Amino acid sequence: MERILRGVMRYRHTTREQMVQEFRKVRDNPQPKAVFFTCMDSRMIPTRFTETHVGDMFVVRNAGNLVPHAEHFQDEYFSCEPAALELGCVVNNIKHIIVCGHSDCKAMNLLYQLKDPDFSSLKNRRISPLRAWLCEHANTSLDKFQNLKQIGLDKPLIFSSETPLRKFVAYIDPENNFAIEDKLSQVNTLQQIENIASYGFLKRRLESHDLHIHALWFDIYTGDIYFFSRNSKRFIAIDESSIDRLLDEVRRYYS
Repeated sequence: MERILRGVMRYRHTTREQMVQEFRKVRDNPQPKAVFFTCMDSRMIPTRFTETHVGDMFVVRNAGNLVPHAEHFQDEYFSCEPAALELGCVVNNIKHIIVCGHSDCKAMNLLYQLKDPDFSSLKNRRISPLRAWLCEHANTSLDKFQNLKQIGLDKPLIFSSETPLRKFVAYIDPENNFAIEDKLSQVNTLQQIENIASYGFLKRRLESHDLHIHALWFDIYTGDIYFFSRNSKRFIAIDESSIDRLLDEVRRYYS
């Protein structure tokens, strides 16, 4: 806590005035461009690696960058993730939703262990809110990944996208660069696209192509950011060699 307090004092003497000026600019007419779901991992700093600023994004963080499927909620029982979707995409009319996973995700490492029935038993879920959260809301990701392992990691997966009739194909780490848990993390990131599209209050905008869902993936140890390209059917590193075609894809399909 001492470090936090000293950090506040440094902020007061360095960037405070600049931030206050930015707050004033967006106070009366904020125009955020995206709702950004990512993991609560302390190494994930999305505003830094996307070079975004005050008023640019709504950022929602939890263990495993999960957006629970609408089927888990009845009546008035909800969690913060669908509430954030409504605030961003209905109240504020934001056009882009981004889900960003990452390598060495502790939640995904734990999820991979939950394939063991004893490890994921009801008794263990009752004493571990994290296990219960993952079993409830990430089990679909684990099931898809387990099926992929059975048929071969080089085979494609098929995901629902903005509507049940729209599908996209994904090859997971075809170059085999990442650990098994990182492959699961990429599957889980893509599964959230399907989960987000399950909410009825987004249906009209998704069907009319007025709302778009994207997937990013951050490699903690290299600092590389990957964009899931539906044209290429895989995560593509965003760099000097790929940026032009990725921008072309975004402009063509998500403008």
